[in-house]
Amino acid sequence: MKRRSSGSAEDSAPARTETTHSRESSRPNDQRSTARRSPSSPNEQQYSSTRATSARNRTSTSNVDWRATQDQNGFRDKESSAGQPLAVTTSSEDDTIKGIPVLFIPGNAGSYKQVRPIASEAANYFHDVLQHDTAATVAGIKNLDFFTVDFNEDFTAFDGQTMLDQAEYVNEAIRYILSLYLDPRLSDRDPDLPDPTSVIVLGHSMGGIVARTMLIMPNYQPDSINTIITMSAPHARPPVTFDPQIVQIYEDINRHWRDSYSQQWADNNPLRQVTLVSIAGGGLDTVVPSDYASLESIVPDTHGFTVFTSTIPNVWTSMDHQAITWCDQFRKVVTRALYEIVDIGRASQTRPRSERMRVFKKWFLTGLENVAEKRVTQKEPSTLLTFEDGSNPTIVPGERLTLRRLGIDEGPRTHLLTIPSGSSANAKSFTLLSNAELNGPGDEGPLEVLLCSPHLPEPGQEEITFTMDVDISSNDASDGIVTKLICHNAASDVVLLPASTRATANPFSADGEMRTQPFSYLQYDLKGIAGYQYVAVVDKAGSRTSSWVVAEFSDRSASHSTSYIGLNQLLAFGLQLHLPSKRPMVTEIHIPSVESSLLAYNLEIEGQGCSQHDELFAPLVRQYLSEPYESKYFVNARNVEVSLHGISPYMPSPMKPKSPDRGISFQLWTDPTCGSGISIRLAVDPLASLGKLYMRYRTVFASFPILIVALVLRQQFRVYDTTGVFISFSESMDSCLRRSLPLLLLSLTLLSLTIGQLTMSPFSALWPRGSITDTVDFSQNDLLTGTHDPLFWFLVPMIGLVCNGVCVALHYVALLLTYILSLFYGHTFTLLSSLNSRARAFFLPSTWQEDRKSATSVGFTPSSPRRRLVTTGILLLLVSTVLPYQFAYVVACLIQLGTSVRAFWFARSVPSSSNVNFSNYVHSVFLLMFWVLPVNLPTLVVWVRNLAIHWFTPISCHHNLASILPFVLLVETLTAGRMVPRVPSSLRHVTSSLLFGTAVYAAIYGVSYAYTIHSLVNAVAAWLVVVHSTADPWPLSGLTDLFDGGMLEDSKQRKNP
Repeated sequence: MKRRSSGSAEDSAPARTETTHSRESSRPNDQRSTARRSPSSPNEQQYSSTRATSARNRTSTSNVDWRATQDQNGFRDKESSAGQPLAVTTSSEDDTIKGIPVLFIPGNAGSYKQVRPIASEAANYFHDVLQHDTAATVAGIKNLDFFTVDFNEDFTAFDGQTMLDQAEYVNEAIRYILSLYLDPRLSDRDPDLPDPTSVIVLGHSMGGIVARTMLIMPNYQPDSINTIITMSAPHARPPVTFDPQIVQIYEDINRHWRDSYSQQWADNNPLRQVTLVSIAGGGLDTVVPSDYASLESIVPDTHGFTVFTSTIPNVWTSMDHQAITWCDQFRKVVTRALYEIVDIGRASQTRPRSERMRVFKKWFLTGLENVAEKRVTQKEPSTLLTFEDGSNPTIVPGERLTLRRLGIDEGPRTHLLTIPSGSSANAKSFTLLSNAELNGPGDEGPLEVLLCSPHLPEPGQEEITFTMDVDISSNDASDGIVTKLICHNAASDVVLLPASTRATANPFSADGEMRTQPFSYLQYDLKGIAGYQYVAVVDKAGSRTSSWVVAEFSDRSASHSTSYIGLNQLLAFGLQLHLPSKRPMVTEIHIPSVESSLLAYNLEIEGQGCSQHDELFAPLVRQYLSEPYESKYFVNARNVEVSLHGISPYMPSPMKPKSPDRGISFQLWTDPTCGSGISIRLAVDPLASLGKLYMRYRTVFASFPILIVALVLRQQFRVYDTTGVFISFSESMDSCLRRSLPLLLLSLTLLSLTIGQLTMSPFSALWPRGSITDTVDFSQNDLLTGTHDPLFWFLVPMIGLVCNGVCVALHYVALLLTYILSLFYGHTFTLLSSLNSRARAFFLPSTWQEDRKSATSVGFTPSSPRRRLVTTGILLLLVSTVLPYQFAYVVACLIQLGTSVRAFWFARSVPSSSNVNFSNYVHSVFLLMFWVLPVNLPTLVVWVRNLAIHWFTPISCHHNLASILPFVLLVETLTAGRMVPRVPSSLRHVTSSLLFGTAVYAAIYGVSYAYTIHSLVNAVAAWLVVVHSTADPWPLSGLTDLFDGGMLEDSKQRKNP
């Protein structure tokens, strides 16, 4: 069953695709790239798989093979021979696909096995719960068929071509997955159901970026993807910018998504049915800053959002980069959200976009956000409450309902709170907090909360059928007045909060700890429940319990406060607030100036003076941002470490204007029965802020050191061209620290402040835009330190100071390494100097003075032109065909290190001025080349790993000879011991300008476009090669030496006796 590849999509299709049915424990450990399927079978940890060789293994033909493997279920073992694929045959009905396809894409160096926790949870949940739920079946909920892609743990973040190949292959894999549901031998779906036309995609890390890339690929099948959930995926910008193709891919992807959502008419938007949810791990993710997971600059709120795991109910904690795929609390929420968005009765296999967004917000958000929907008014009345006037207490407005123990009275007891009315009611809110679970209609439990209004049936009106008819009137109620209320159950709007007591230390339950029942919280603005007259709190506990309830109406003016303290004042003096003893149960403090992710804070809470016996609950704090959706809970709050992911450096500007709700807010739940005031103090945490600075600015170590080394080398050349002395790196560094480096850092600091003022001025519209959206400049934060806040003016000099220290440290480390290696070299040189004349001629020729005049020492004898040409030609040929130029660059750095070792030894052995000059020169060139290594090593790592797995895999975009030729020529020239000649003419300004321009460009653009650093230093190397060539030009007549000079020399040597 072969098929010829046709077109660009097929040219990069996988060489083999197989489907394997086997137990998870017996899966073969092969080295091929695979796409695997995990059917939702709960009793067997079994994952069927669709295997495929990576798209990067290009071939002219594409074979599709299917294989069934024998296991305990009785599968027959059938394996196809080459070119003779066989169809799948199974003996178990459970092995057929009959659900809804879900595809998991692993991230950078990720494994296909990372889907197992989510897939197994989905299987168990469907088997234990959903398949027995008639309502779920009627709603179109079916089991999930999980597929996963194995790319041999490729380094997607470092190589753009790898990302494109993966995206192209996964599009073909989706096409193949959908075709499986059309095969009656593999699919056991109801023939009356529509055939699937789309696949739900889960992406971890860079797998989420691959998922978004798929939609811009030529082989993308329209509408084959309409739901994407990503975990710890850097959507906003690439995690590293060492590869130009990665940067370009990000620009293309984000531009396509922004342009699509900016279309005036929905029919012109190719992504109109696509929903994208980005889930970030938060502060514990040290691999990729969680700021990069933001979708604010890419997707509107109608089609997606960003949420942090600490926000998700029942998760309430940050996660590291890998744990997000297997955390038990998190995978439970993801699977339940997936099951609620599916609808097997639709061809897309999912609900409409608006319903999917509603489901995602329900499961992933706290329910306290402004966008949270109140579902109580959308439901039909569920309860008819009948009671006798006077038999139940009615709480007048302004009072608080406090029930310290539920079940004190025998039988159900209803407490009514009258909802305030009038013009002042719009500024009030209702809040209720309990440590008991709120029961839905018909549920058994101790507590039920109802929103009620009088039942006044009109004549001729159709009788309403109620789920519950609660009659709590006395038997002789005929003598009194009986009141009937029609009620809606409020359980659908309950917000779960982590339990906060003196015994709790974390909002989540750790392994081995008994799970604590979360608090139940209700919050309504009165204008949202204006159609009701009462809130009924029904105590249904049959016996005395430890459950409690606190409910009240409060004015917004008393429960909300905004502090307009400036960030400068907050840094200097902190913020102190005092909450009076007579305060609402819930208090909210908003600080608009605190929105930068570069600062961390300490929050101290003192004063709740209840004894442990009288205290209902310990202080609970929710720290949150409105955009993106980040909430953190602190239980038993006393000292709180505050960090946030707000405005972050180098991040694109959001699509929509700045919201007035931006800034941090603190929501405090305190026991109002204690009757004591509370003091709150917020102050900056310097040490934690330094840690946040490192996380956001660690990539500057690939750019700012180039500024330091280029300035030092520039000063060395200026002194050398003037005096003929090439001073040491340390002396040049001292000189730069006195003048040029402080002046340059000061200029860059002023430049950053100027750019910030220009981007905020009305003239910013004259600046070139990074997107077609006229009102937003998405690239305004790409320069320098990535922030235009004047408060952070110190970042440029601080980064310069730190990088200066790192450069000095590396300089001395390199000197130490050079010294140690020179000892071995000198020892070897001494031993070999006593050997035969041919060895001595190689290491210490007696006629070294008669060699080329540019050779500076006895250890640097220039090779013959023919040998040099052949060696350089072979290396360049390999780079143009097989090796990436990054490999040649690493080799050049090693050779330069060897040259530096030799020059250092001869400078110590024969301390002449020429030897010292040459040693200082090659050492500084080595340091400059070394700081370019971080830009080249990631691509080299990708190539080496591909070499170990698929040695024939090409890296098509890294064979640029122009990117390595100047380095090769310069290093080859220095191995011959040639000192760079002085340039006394005006051309010496070219050297100075090149190095100065390299320093400035690396500082301004180096972080966002790190790949350009190699090109800049490459231009410097090319100029140095030109300068070297002026000392010893080759006449045209000397070209014959390349071919016959070497042979003539060899013939003379053979004539010697």
